[in-house]
This record gives sequence, structure tokens and C-alpha cells, in this order.
Amino acid sequence: MGIPVTPLFVPGDRPERFAKAAASGADAVIIDLEDAVAPEKKPEARRAAAQARPEGVPLFIRINADQSAWHAEDMAAVRESPAGIILPKAEEAASLASIRAAIGPGRPIIALIESVRGLGAARELARHASALAFGSIDYAADLGIAHTREALLWARSELAFASRLAGIAAPIDGVTATIGDDALTEADARHAMEMGFGGKLLIHPRQVPAARRGFAPSEAEITWAREVLSAEGDGAVQVGGMMIDAPVRIRAERILARAPKG
Repeated sequence: MGIPVTPLFVPGDRPERFAKAAASGADAVIIDLEDAVAPEKKPEARRAAAQARPEGVPLFIRINADQSAWHAEDMAAVRESPAGIILPKAEEAASLASIRAAIGPGRPIIALIESVRGLGAARELARHASALAFGSIDYAADLGIAHTREALLWARSELAFASRLAGIAAPIDGVTATIGDDALTEADARHAMEMGFGGKLLIHPRQVPAARRGFAPSEAEITWAREVLSAEGDGAVQVGGMMIDAPVRIRAERILARAPKG
């Protein structure tokens, strides 16, 4: 199970939506046991998540934070599930190690960074996680800053840096809270991609196509990448007046890897 580009949240207490989420075009479904579920609904959400087997896409379960009253029961319920695990409010590597010990190898664990403490521990968390994700709204509230691209620039850079340093997948960016603005979702996804992120958390099926467009290269980028990789010679050569060497070829390969297939 790889790390998704367009994972879609669905509340754990709405099992009738699981199949719809899987059919939305998202490349993963995240069943949420945390913020989207009221305390009195958590037991039924937990049972539904443990039994869920959406067809065609990978499944992740966002459990409750390890500091919460519901964490132990969540872990007991999802231990035998094939789903990947998302730990919210991740701040300590020991928490990730405990989850890994409980679920065994093979299933991905995503650490969701939502606080100043979490960001401060990002490099250590990255050593124990399959990927990092950014809870940007909670992080901005914790630090008391505006939820803008400029204010969050350093935090996003640190998460991309920590992920690369640990040799894990590129991080997943936080949600765009405005559901009806496709242009904003696409622009947010494009900004995340430019910052070194590999995916974006989504909260509505409508956001899936816009986010996918944001992470896809433009036709001009694809054309440029193909020209670079078709240039002959192992050393530095020129393409369209631009000097092409190994780092530029690596960038071209990454652009084509993001291009739509077919």
C-alpha cells in the first residue's frame, strides 16, 4: 500500500458513504474516528471502520490521538484490519513505535503533525513513520498565526525536509476547508506540490479532480521533460538553449512520473 496523492476523509459513523468515497476517484479512503465523529458515536464508528473493506482503493483509518480516552479502544478494534493508520496530533516517536508494535510490519503509518511540538519533533517522527501529513489549520491555531501560505511556508518546508532526510515518502498537505471553490483547491494542491509535498488531504468528493489537477504537471512541463530526457549524451548538453545535466534530468523524470497515464 503506497502513500496516496488524493486521500478522501469519510466519517466513521457514516458507513453508507464508504463505498461512495471509494468510487469518487480518490486514490485512498480515510475513515475518520476522530474529529468527524461525536463522542457518543465513536463505538459504532470504530466497529464500522474495523469491518470496512472498500473495493478498488487503499484504506486508511484515522484513529484518535494517543493522549485521548478513545485511543486504546481504537487500536484494539483496528489491530486486525488491513488498513493503514493515521495518528493525529503526533508529537512523540514512541507513539508511532507503539502502533507499529501493535499492528506489525507492512501497514503504513502516517503521522499527522498538528502542533508546534509535533513540528519540532518532525525529523524524529519521520524516522518512525511511513509518511508525515500536515494538519495546517490546527497547527496555525496552536501557534497563533494566520492560516496563509506565507505564514505556513517554514512549516511546510520543514516537513518536506524531514521527510527527505528520513528517506520516506513526500508529506501530505492539509485540507482546503472551502469545499465549493475548485480553483482554490487546485491552487492549494499546486502550492503543496511546489513545496515538495506528494499529496493532499481532502474532505469532499468534489475536491478530488481539482487536487489531482494541482499535482499533475502542465502540458508545457511534460513537453519540456520529454525533450530533456530525449536529449543524447550522458554529460551536460543543451536543450532549447538550456544546459541539461544530471539534476535537470532527475527533475524531468519526476515531472513525467506525475503525468497522467494513458
